[in-house]
Amino acid sequence: MLAANAVKVTDTYASRREIFGWAMFDFANQAYTLLIITVVFGELFTTVIVGDRGDNFRLANFLWSLALAISYLMVVITAPLCGAIMDYRAEKKRFLLISYLATVVTTAMLYFVEPGYVVIGLILIILSNYAYSMGESFIAAFLPELGPPASLGKISGFGWALGYIGGLFAAGFTLVVLGEASAENFERIRWVGPFAAGFFLITAMPTFLWLKERGTPEPRGVSYPHIAVTRVTRTLHELRYFKDLSVFLISLLFSMAGVYIIIAFAFIYGAQVIGWDESVRNIMFIVVQVTAAAGALGFGWLQDKLGAKRTYLMTLALWVLAIMAIWATPELTQWFNGQFALEWQAQYVFLVVGCLAGLSLGSSQSASRALVGLFSPLAKSAEFFGFWGLANKLAGVLGIVMLGLLQTLVGLQASILLCAGLFVIAMLICAGVNERRGRAAALSWQNTYPKA
Repeated sequence: MLAANAVKVTDTYASRREIFGWAMFDFANQAYTLLIITVVFGELFTTVIVGDRGDNFRLANFLWSLALAISYLMVVITAPLCGAIMDYRAEKKRFLLISYLATVVTTAMLYFVEPGYVVIGLILIILSNYAYSMGESFIAAFLPELGPPASLGKISGFGWALGYIGGLFAAGFTLVVLGEASAENFERIRWVGPFAAGFFLITAMPTFLWLKERGTPEPRGVSYPHIAVTRVTRTLHELRYFKDLSVFLISLLFSMAGVYIIIAFAFIYGAQVIGWDESVRNIMFIVVQVTAAAGALGFGWLQDKLGAKRTYLMTLALWVLAIMAIWATPELTQWFNGQFALEWQAQYVFLVVGCLAGLSLGSSQSASRALVGLFSPLAKSAEFFGFWGLANKLAGVLGIVMLGLLQTLVGLQASILLCAGLFVIAMLICAGVNERRGRAAALSWQNTYPKA
């Protein structure tokens, strides 16, 4: 017997148009994460809006990490609750629409953040990043319905790859037309918020036209808060049944802490530690987008061949190598120049490192999303992806706060080694995950808990 709001397990794919519509949300939302968090506004906020107040940007970096941490903490508190309501009422698409519109509005308002307007900037980053992050969990909850378990790696990888292509279009246009994130160019670069909002608004429309809401809603006999608390409480009691999902989410907590540090500080690191030129920054953006798309597609295909857990562990090992290369770039450049009488600049060596980081970025996020999809019963997919969002954003809170505090003590370059340690811990924890057992638990859950 299936729960009333369940979706039957199927070995068939959704239509190509629906899968494309789902993936277009990844294409669209990369405009936010790249332009606002990674490439442009993060650098603008730390170097111009807050600026260097005699502490080598350490206060600005800390405030930036604080804003992101608060927004992620808000996701930690609300994502599983919203997921429970979405499953019960079959309203994933409605919640996705609300988060999408909230992201568009608050991102567009970043235009009004001028140098010295630190508090307004912090508030808008908190609100926009919260809305974006909730949408990230909501769109992921559709993944288990789009194809058979053996193909979720490919589908997830396609979404991530399309996302990086979208980021390439959005940020490429911005960097060329709006220019560098500097005080001298502020009147042009301040349009980055409205442009990111407009790009997201327009290019996500296929998602809402073609993506289907499956499942049958339960009657409105109880309030949303009651639904949320009751279902999440029950799921917490049932987590012992989903042992492998629980262990994986702990591993994900550590790995995503490292990923969120890189997303939030990679281009800040390039500006402050590497000291790159604007042209090199623009090239780095292209390098990361192309290699991340390749990593998502390649490892997505590999995951369906080798297994999700093995692929995930491979991506973490790749991350450790990337972090060590990022940390050592200035010293490696000096060593090569001294040994071989070269005149290389660290910023160009950093481009090579960017290829490794890009491969790691696309592949690790795609693999983790697909693995949660394999371990999630369809009738609880939104709720379980709410826990995925919880683990992701709690990781963001912990990682970014740790990095923000650590860099005030030892500087940004040394602090980046924290990420390597986080990825190693994630690998050790994931060793306890049994993929076959986790998939079997998801498939048999409906018969075990028919009234959930």
